[in-house]
Amino acid sequence: MTTNPTPPTTPEPPAPNAVTHPAAVLTGPGTFAFVQRPTLPLQPGEVRVQVGTVGVCGSDIHMFTDGRIGTTVVSSPLVLGHEFMGVVSEAAPGTVDGDGQPLRAGDRVAVEPHVACGHCRECREGHPNLCTDHTFMGVYPRDGALQRELNVPAHNAFRLPDAISDAGGAMLEPLGVALHAVRLGHVRVGDRAAVVGAGPVGLLIVRLLALAGVTDLHVTEPLAWRRELAADLGATSTDAAFTAAHDSRYDVVYEAAWADASVQDAALLARPGARVVLVGIPGDDRMEVQHSLARRKGLSLIFSRRMAHTYPQAIRLVTSGQVDVDRLVSDVFPLSGVARAFERHAAYGPGVVKVMVDLTVQDDPDAPTQVQEVTA
Repeated sequence: MTTNPTPPTTPEPPAPNAVTHPAAVLTGPGTFAFVQRPTLPLQPGEVRVQVGTVGVCGSDIHMFTDGRIGTTVVSSPLVLGHEFMGVVSEAAPGTVDGDGQPLRAGDRVAVEPHVACGHCRECREGHPNLCTDHTFMGVYPRDGALQRELNVPAHNAFRLPDAISDAGGAMLEPLGVALHAVRLGHVRVGDRAAVVGAGPVGLLIVRLLALAGVTDLHVTEPLAWRRELAADLGATSTDAAFTAAHDSRYDVVYEAAWADASVQDAALLARPGARVVLVGIPGDDRMEVQHSLARRKGLSLIFSRRMAHTYPQAIRLVTSGQVDVDRLVSDVFPLSGVARAFERHAAYGPGVVKVMVDLTVQDDPDAPTQVQEVTA
């Protein structure tokens, strides 16, 4: 699949008599097909998960609209979805999750989508998010969670306490991204901080910074309802865009938008010697920042790559009530409504914060069970 307007391809049908399950497959820019995917045998160290709730992420939107993310091109039909939870349907005796807890059929789990090799230098030094020999569920070429079931490494699954909802379980992935980014900024109690972009990750960064004890927390975000939510989560001031009143004030700035002109805004907000953590992903793989501005301020530009070792802490933050991830969920669609879910997210319609696809919700009675193209 490329960004050119070529006709979408249709996934190959499963072999006769194969055990299958329904999936929403991205077959071209803006186009899904509902197909039956074969149920694969478990490999050593894997568990089978019946997928429950899947979050729609900005990186999914890149692949949905452009057929690529960064330099990774979606060149054949792909099942998207990397923010998800589900219920274990099959696990070998003695299987443990990523936190070393016993894992059995019937357990609710959140799944970390990044599958690192475990043996490269980056993995051995504790940075699996920088693994050079990895796969990522829902990013080409590895299928993701917009399907009824998925086999995952047991150590990527984390048991969910009853206090965390299904949607909350899916939200642990963006919370993990936010948590990793906040760690990279080395925030200190009393710091002044700013966040550029109040999407789900940006809002979670706002909440974590408020918990970290910053004394001044500014947010720039063009959408009014997201600014209001940022204020409720701990922002002390908000603006629709950069204004001179906040020029060069902040000790640490988090860019959590599309990483294009927002990087320049982050550099403008940062004081000389500040740390600027870049979390967003630009649509065209380029970012915009004035070199002389960043150089003369002596800024430290820190690039945040996914997450590392965050799920147990994220679970504790939600279970303790310190982070209310459910509050960010604005829309829920069934699997049959996946095209509408992506269209709703991509258009930033009024009130949109986090869009979810709930595979446990009864689909429309006339929803397709075989290949049928649906285009947003």
